[in-house]
Amino acid sequence: MTPAATSPSQLNTTAILLVLALGTFILGLSEFSMMPMLPLISETFASTPSQSGYAISAYAIGVVVGAPILMLTTANMKKRHALAIFLTLMFISNGLSAMATSLEQLIVFRFLSGLPHGAYFGAAILLAADIAPQHKRASYMSKVFMGLTIATIVGVPIVTLVGQNLSWRYCLAGASALALIALVCVYVVIPKIENSQPSNLINEFSVLKNKLVWSILGIVIIGFGGVFCIYTYIADTILVVTQTPAYTISIAMVMFGIGCTLGNYVLGKAADRAALKTTGIALVCTIIFSVAYVSASHNIWLLYAVIFFIGCSVGLATLIQTLLMDVSPNGHAMIGALVQCSFNTANAIGPWVGGMFIAQGAMPNETGYVAAVLFAGGLIMWLLSYLQMNKKNTQLEQCSA
Repeated sequence: MTPAATSPSQLNTTAILLVLALGTFILGLSEFSMMPMLPLISETFASTPSQSGYAISAYAIGVVVGAPILMLTTANMKKRHALAIFLTLMFISNGLSAMATSLEQLIVFRFLSGLPHGAYFGAAILLAADIAPQHKRASYMSKVFMGLTIATIVGVPIVTLVGQNLSWRYCLAGASALALIALVCVYVVIPKIENSQPSNLINEFSVLKNKLVWSILGIVIIGFGGVFCIYTYIADTILVVTQTPAYTISIAMVMFGIGCTLGNYVLGKAADRAALKTTGIALVCTIIFSVAYVSASHNIWLLYAVIFFIGCSVGLATLIQTLLMDVSPNGHAMIGALVQCSFNTANAIGPWVGGMFIAQGAMPNETGYVAAVLFAGGLIMWLLSYLQMNKKNTQLEQCSA
């Protein structure tokens, strides 16, 4: 049987999910490793921390620009071919970033690195949903997302140590090499599966008219800013407030990553049963732990525990994706792009608001208060979504009656 004729029931889904997760691992490594490496980049280019921080912002902007363009232009392409294109871009852009000779060059190359981020995530998650049994769609998508969470456990702490002892350039070069390996794996493992739902621009852009889609995305744009607000300033919190050795930063990153992985698994399982209610409960918990972060930062062991639970909230990503696919049966390519744009908007909002708070004289650990406010904003957007979905369900029941 040729790959093109292979049906989902006959696929080696484990191998496919592993390859897809390798790609998200690379993206996690490329995105999150830059934050602990900012001091090293500042030293290399004799720049201030705020100037070096433009490299992070450039990546986020690249995601926002690239996700909708690449997702829509490759929507009807076989996922195998689309993924190969995105991995090629990851290989080239990370390699160029490793060879940057000035901060300006690095910022440009980081922008290019961000272009395939959202498109790869969107295509990989849609492929996982296509090959999954209906009742396991959320858990299959969470397995793809697992690559990013493992990157936060293993990848980021390792590259932090490599960067501190060798050079940050090796870290980006490593991400480039992994992208090349993943590219080969895509052609070896993933067959030429036809898309389950052919896409057209009218269906894709019709998603933008759905108010429920925007309220659910609001959970990400506002609420997830809380995650990035805390994560960005963990190193500063440990050095300035907790005042423990620098190696404890890597341990904190590992705890965050373990929380991401466990939260992704548990919330992914819960999403198969009750995605909306699970999202609301998780948001309430994140508000509590964000406030606890402020006082816990005075004891490294308590700080590790709170950072672990904050990391668990990253598992909300799978729930959001599931909710969006449920409320909008068409336009999944656009949804994939919008989700990634939303996450990276949150990635820009969280550090920016937290940085403004610190600039006004707040201590780094007090970004926990800012994060709690952002999570509360996400909870309000969840409530709006909950009310809209209940109203919609009631109308459907009345029509059927």
